[in-house]
Amino acid sequence: MTQEIKLTTDQMKLMSLFQNVTKATARDCIEDEKRDRIIFVVNEGKMGLAIGKGGAHIKSLQNKIDRNVELVEYNEDPIKLLKNILNEKYITDIKISERLDGSFQANVEVDGAKKGVVVGREGRNAEKARILARRYFNITYVMINSKEQAFEW
Repeated sequence: MTQEIKLTTDQMKLMSLFQNVTKATARDCIEDEKRDRIIFVVNEGKMGLAIGKGGAHIKSLQNKIDRNVELVEYNEDPIKLLKNILNEKYITDIKISERLDGSFQANVEVDGAKKGVVVGREGRNAEKARILARRYFNITYVMINSKEQAFEW
């Protein structure tokens, strides 16, 4: 279910800079122009190394590239990857289903009181989940639901 990832020259340069600053290897880099951020995907278990003590590596990287930097820990299981992106402690359940067009949809159940935290300011976490779910697993819709209401990205 994992898709082939193509990187631009600029993304490869950013990944090289990331590795030089953090000493961790990025497996992917996404430039989100709309939210003025760079999302780096790091291998499982390398998040602490990438962040650095007190966030020193990330702060240094943000100063060098003059953009916000966000990290996601990769997982080959789409459910675990979505949990890594959306803050696992507020998620009660995730179901992935196939749509009629052959693409996939993820339905994420969250605690109603913490839905805003999961979705993020201006939907930035939900958007990040949608970008990465589509990029790696052909999951075109990410629905974040609580018992009170649904939110689609």
